[in-house]
Amino acid sequence: MTSDFEAQLRAVSLRVTRPRLAVLAALRDHPHIDTETVIALVRAEQPAVSHQTVYDVLRALTDTGLARRIQPAGAVARYESRVGDNHHHVVCRSCGAIADVDCAVGDAPCLTASDDHGFTVDEAEVVYWGTCPGCTTERSSQ
Repeated sequence: MTSDFEAQLRAVSLRVTRPRLAVLAALRDHPHIDTETVIALVRAEQPAVSHQTVYDVLRALTDTGLARRIQPAGAVARYESRVGDNHHHVVCRSCGAIADVDCAVGDAPCLTASDDHGFTVDEAEVVYWGTCPGCTTERSSQ
């Protein structure tokens, strides 16, 4: 998998570095991961990597389209490596769990705004809110 990461970095003209590879691995293995968890995972493998380096890597990956930053209302920013499609998220109001949700119908139907006011729309953000199965079970057993 490291060679896939190396190819991804090179494809967007980023140098291949150990911190970048470690951050990509963390995003792959932990979808919807927050910055502090990325830092902890990277530093578990590479203790000398600074917080600032991880922030810089996340910004570079986001700027080049290799990662996506999401931030549901009232939550900390999260990062994911699923990019290049117009998927959405479902968020648990109780525990904050996040899962991916594909568009419901056709090819990115939500990109067709009823009135785009002259904007060129290239992304739509839809967040579904509810209670995850674990929290629902916990509430019903109380």
